[in-house]
Amino acid sequence: MAFNSQEDEGINEINITPFVDVVLVLLVIFMVTAPAMIKESLKVNLPKTLTSDITSKAASLGIAITKEGQVVLAGRLLSEEALQEEFSKISRQAPETNFLLSADTDARHGDVVRVIDLLKKNNLNRFALQVEKVKNQ
Repeated sequence: MAFNSQEDEGINEINITPFVDVVLVLLVIFMVTAPAMIKESLKVNLPKTLTSDITSKAASLGIAITKEGQVVLAGRLLSEEALQEEFSKISRQAPETNFLLSADTDARHGDVVRVIDLLKKNNLNRFALQVEKVKNQ
């Protein structure tokens, strides 16, 4: 009984191109949805006021302080040391940067003061507290 060598070979190599395509698509999906997931997981209830001081449309960096005392700068959760490093870098590169502090209503006063102190220590004096404007009744 003679065997044909071409029929016996079969598939010797695995085609990984479809696998790589799927992985790349998943990577893009995670990269696009990650900022939205961070924003949704960060619950900050802003205090409400009748007036607001912010009227300029200048570029600014957002700083959020949660009720647990976590600090988020421009969408990244940072420790106090990392926050100090970022402020120091910003102070050297762009000292005119505006900062918008968003503190949760239930955030501790000490956490807010600590972030303001870090800003001032790095000569970053252009900041404002974000509040939610109360709708007139």
